[in-house]
Amino acid sequence: MAMHPKDILFVDGKPLPAIPACEHFAGNEKFIRRALDLQRTTAQAGRPVFDVLCDLEDGAGAGRERETAEMAAAMVAGSENTFGRVGVRVHDASHPHCMQDIEIVVRAAGARLAYITLPKCDSRMDVLKIASYVNHVAEEHGHRRLIPLHVMIETHQGLREVFDIASLGQIEGVNLGIMDFVSSHQGAIPAAAMSSPGQFDHPLIRRAKLEISAAALAAGALPIHGVTQEYRDASVAENDARRAREEFGYLRQYSIHPDQIMPILRGMRPGVAEIEDAAAILLAAQAADWGPVGYKGKLHDRASFRHFWQLLERASRTGATLPDDAVKAFFNEESR
Repeated sequence: MAMHPKDILFVDGKPLPAIPACEHFAGNEKFIRRALDLQRTTAQAGRPVFDVLCDLEDGAGAGRERETAEMAAAMVAGSENTFGRVGVRVHDASHPHCMQDIEIVVRAAGARLAYITLPKCDSRMDVLKIASYVNHVAEEHGHRRLIPLHVMIETHQGLREVFDIASLGQIEGVNLGIMDFVSSHQGAIPAAAMSSPGQFDHPLIRRAKLEISAAALAAGALPIHGVTQEYRDASVAENDARRAREEFGYLRQYSIHPDQIMPILRGMRPGVAEIEDAAAILLAAQAADWGPVGYKGKLHDRASFRHFWQLLERASRTGATLPDDAVKAFFNEESR
């Protein structure tokens, strides 16, 4: 059997996680069901174009934390979770309900849980403690897999330790929780920096975005861009996603309203010319048995092939049309 291109291009390191470029927050059962229905109807080639994140932190009413966690676990484990691409955001490590959230969700749905998102990560030790408990509960209930963790950096201390946090092997994604981060500056950063364009222009926020993106990418995790507060004008979410990708290296973004999902995917999608060039270069490389090739007067080898491979993979996961059937075949896991 012929080797899959990934086995040739990524001999010296693993590719970034191949997961959707958008994840949609849903805070109660009605919104989760709607999101799962939309996830099914917008799927392309049998794959979802966005993940659903059940929110136990802000989604649970006071005094209803256990009930909300049990509901989310049932949704993750249930038949409506068609693709197994549903995550859960638990309470932060210092909250009295954090461990209860994990125990309920992992026990009931550990086999199908796409990831766990941990907010307000202040230190590597916080994340190690949570990862250890997640793995203990999973093993105890017969779930023989490492459940990926996504972490939210929302404080000065978290930003200070972000490289150490991201380097933990179970981390799949790293996000800046911008509203809490701005609030933690106690008025030193204006509220306008929570939304656009301020969130891209204020120097302290730019620094935080860049640190998080650099830490995630260095560790082989995805940098995840935070929310767009404006939900009536969908073009704002699209522009935020595009700026996050082009200027800061983010490869995934949160959605807080269904109308933001497709605009975010468009913003995260590489341009048509980029996609066409990447396809042509990879097809030429394949024809040359992955040796160096020339394209438009420039030399390309396996280093640039890896770049273009990941560009096309991201494009395919944002709903872009790939220009050649041979390139589409690269992303069919059955061809491995």
